Amino acid sequence: MNVLQKLEQLGQSIWYDNISRALLRGGELQRMVDEGLLGLTSNPTIFDKAISGSAEYDDQIRALVSADPGIEVAGLIQALMVEDIRAAADVLRPVYDRTGGRDGYVSIEVTPSKARDTEGTIAEVMELRSRVGRPNTMIKIPATREGLPAIARAIRAGVNINVTLIFSEARYREVADVYQTGLEQRLGDGKPLGHIASVASVFVSRIDTLVDAQLETRMALERDPGEAARLGGLRGKTAVANTQMIYQAFKEIFTSPRFAVLRAAGAVPQRPLWGSTGTKNSAYHDLMYVDSLIGPDTVNTVPPQTYTAIIDHGRPEPTIEQGLAEARRLLEKLPGAGINLTRVLQTLEDEGVAAFEKSFDGLYANLARKKEKSASAR
Repeated sequence: MNVLQKLEQLGQSIWYDNISRALLRGGELQRMVDEGLLGLTSNPTIFDKAISGSAEYDDQIRALVSADPGIEVAGLIQALMVEDIRAAADVLRPVYDRTGGRDGYVSIEVTPSKARDTEGTIAEVMELRSRVGRPNTMIKIPATREGLPAIARAIRAGVNINVTLIFSEARYREVADVYQTGLEQRLGDGKPLGHIASVASVFVSRIDTLVDAQLETRMALERDPGEAARLGGLRGKTAVANTQMIYQAFKEIFTSPRFAVLRAAGAVPQRPLWGSTGTKNSAYHDLMYVDSLIGPDTVNTVPPQTYTAIIDHGRPEPTIEQGLAEARRLLEKLPGAGINLTRVLQTLEDEGVAAFEKSFDGLYANLARKKEKSASAR
């Protein structure tokens, strides 16, 4: 039994945070599924790298432009994404069937510019569900203030949703609330709940990146060596502690009387998914956001380098609830160290939306050039 299989036994599913034509057509994704991979996620940055950074999509681009010279660039992007998502979903369909719909999902994100547009988000969610046409697809909606009502409406409509860009426990609780609201409304409509799946994607490593930078700024200004050492001792700990608190909130919410009613009607909990779990600081262990966050009913979606590291030296042990008291104390110390965690987490949400918009804009510009080149070659 390999590490992935042991993690599945412990209740954690490993998904892959990457997609490309080479991954799909070269048989690599199938090999990983055979190895124990249980799902796949994508985002605008991943698609920008896949489509703009290779010629693998050029034949389809030429065919699409030839068939419809007036095709909009946005339509071109969606067509390329949908083909990849369908192909990945087909590879993962046996996992979906084997796990009874618990795993085997592939995620595709709504256009980032709609992150602050409730109506635009829900319209694109319904369009993507129709175009992809696979039951093991999740549509990604950012957990912005405007995204929350769209999540409830999508769940009510029976769409599998991956709620993304969650950083704080407060926002996580709001996401879990609208998930249950959508289920309650659907139940009131007399419709079944059993086939609906959702994950709440909590971003991890970016928290340490920003908090550590602020701590290091404070350390550089600190004249007291003892205080500088105390500040230094807080580095690299906030992200895991924050995630542990969110897992406690998950346990509380989905064992509550409110959810018990929904569970009795066939609903399943909205599992927390740990995202951004590649280690960005080379001074830290390469699996610090994997090995320390293992627990029942969780998902960890990992980039390629982290996936390889898990296979090589992952430690499959239940860890998510180890050191909870220490985690709480760490979070309580942050204000005294000059760290406003609420502000940090809101900044990360804003930056996350902006980063995906930038990636989409880059993809749009690159495809506009490829479309023009294809049209002029006809």
